[in-house]
Amino acid sequence: MSDTPKPRLREPGSREEGTLLCNNQLKQCVRADEVEAHEDFCPAVPTRHVSNGEYMPLPQSDAQKRVEARTRELADDAAARLGIGRRAFLTTSGGLAASFLAMNEVHGKFFDVNARELLEHRLRRAEDDESDLDDQFDHGAPKRLFVFDDQLHVVRGSNTTGAGGALRAIAQGPTTPGFTANPFNPQGLPDENGNAWGVWNPELVGLPLTPETFQVVQWIKDVYFDSQVTVGLLSNVTASIFRPEDGPPRPPKNIDESLRGELLTAEQTAAVRNFVNRISGGSRRCLAHGLMYTGIGNADYIQFQIDHYHPDSWKGYCISNAAKVDRDPESLMRQWRLDDENVAYPTYEVICRNFDRERGKHPGFNNICVHKGLATNAEPLPELGHPMDIPKAARDWPQLNFVIYHSCIKPAFFDYNALADINSGRTREGVPDIQWTTEFAILARPFKNVYAEIGTTFASSVVTFPTVCAHILGQLLKFMGPERIIFGSDSPWYGSPQWQIDAFWRFQIPRWMQRQYGYPPLTKRFKRKILGLNAARLYGMLPVPLPVHRFGPYKPVPGDYEERMTDRFKTILEFPGFADDGMAQMRKRYLSSVHERSNARYGWVLG
Repeated sequence: MSDTPKPRLREPGSREEGTLLCNNQLKQCVRADEVEAHEDFCPAVPTRHVSNGEYMPLPQSDAQKRVEARTRELADDAAARLGIGRRAFLTTSGGLAASFLAMNEVHGKFFDVNARELLEHRLRRAEDDESDLDDQFDHGAPKRLFVFDDQLHVVRGSNTTGAGGALRAIAQGPTTPGFTANPFNPQGLPDENGNAWGVWNPELVGLPLTPETFQVVQWIKDVYFDSQVTVGLLSNVTASIFRPEDGPPRPPKNIDESLRGELLTAEQTAAVRNFVNRISGGSRRCLAHGLMYTGIGNADYIQFQIDHYHPDSWKGYCISNAAKVDRDPESLMRQWRLDDENVAYPTYEVICRNFDRERGKHPGFNNICVHKGLATNAEPLPELGHPMDIPKAARDWPQLNFVIYHSCIKPAFFDYNALADINSGRTREGVPDIQWTTEFAILARPFKNVYAEIGTTFASSVVTFPTVCAHILGQLLKFMGPERIIFGSDSPWYGSPQWQIDAFWRFQIPRWMQRQYGYPPLTKRFKRKILGLNAARLYGMLPVPLPVHRFGPYKPVPGDYEERMTDRFKTILEFPGFADDGMAQMRKRYLSSVHERSNARYGWVLG
């Protein structure tokens, strides 16, 4: 179903030698930014497929044409009433509302948006910055919203392998450098908008992809300057593969080998937390995960992390080769499951034994955050993400909280299979059976110490598969309740968290779904809980003071944060160098300039 051209011979030295598009193909295309400039039309949400010149762009679908036409009508009318140009209007919050209104009309009402928001930006400028506009404007995210992002990532400075590139590619879409197709949709299947490779976050379109994209300088800007995140939990990943110099890749034998393969070590995670909190006046703006290596052979390392890094909670990957089941120095680590009494339980014992000592400064120390799901072709095994191991672990360890990351969604980043599950007619307790999230929500229902985290699950569905998103949120609300759902963005893989915060605040479960399946409505009160208050309770941060950025314990991250990074901090984070490099210069220009958002797309579209 893909329009990617077949390989063809190119004359040496010709323009065609360095691209997948030949001259004849380019004759069929026009530059996206020139089209938008000529038409004076740059919507906040893209309405056509944009190619970076390495493959033919897909034709605009009928649904995209209808969304574009309606967005244009709404923008023209609102711009005229406001006395501004269409292009200027489309860069405002009203322009974003126009896109959401048009998408609702074409795809069904998934976004909580009202026509009066088209004129909202003029009214907002007349209000005092400290006023809470939530009552006046019921749809856009309120300025003083408390947001706790439960899943954030940073890549160590020495990692130049392109870690995170595929994840950025699925969010950025066809303008991602180095990618010619959706890395998680090899069959070219369409999403609900008719795209095999759409755009999750329009702000990413046309941006470069470099190692610095996922490193700490950019991460602080993405999270604390370009989003409403109040508190962020910095996560990490247990290494699964060790690559020796004299042999093929294999599972690690010990922690020393694991450390060499981690995207971010426990020490680095704690160092970022400590740095952000120190420069923010000692406030708890950042929390840190410890790395959950399980088994008796790793017990000493769990204790080492507690003594030296004082993690705020723990991050584990059952799918990772992270369990040392004995003390044999030559045995390989392997995958594990939550309810294994001989592997996971000794690790729980170490954590519980230290809880009383750590809970004063780290109240969420007993939170066990576990990656589950994102495994399209996996067998239904708990080691591979299936939820069958959760009930016994939750029952045996009531003093622990199990936060299940990604809510066990089986499809990996492209939810075509989940939509197929819904359309198949297969049900479980009266609702569509979405593998493995529906089963997880039902299994977790009786256990008050089990929580559903929606990082990536929400991001991968809200724009491209809104029907899937509505069913997932509806089922989690129905079976687990609004107090046990946790927001995470998995940023910066998909850019700054703000687009997800905006989308979540506006998203709603259609009324017909509520009636047919018994889903509760996604109210503003529930959204506040999910976006921040539930995690705040888990990490001992209630009550939440407002406004969060001016008073109380949540002081802002200072704009000169990079100048405050010490040589010791840079050494721990493995900065490639301490010079005043291009990233530093870019940051200075960013902080010193006044920006107006550009919706321009750079690439090729069909003429």
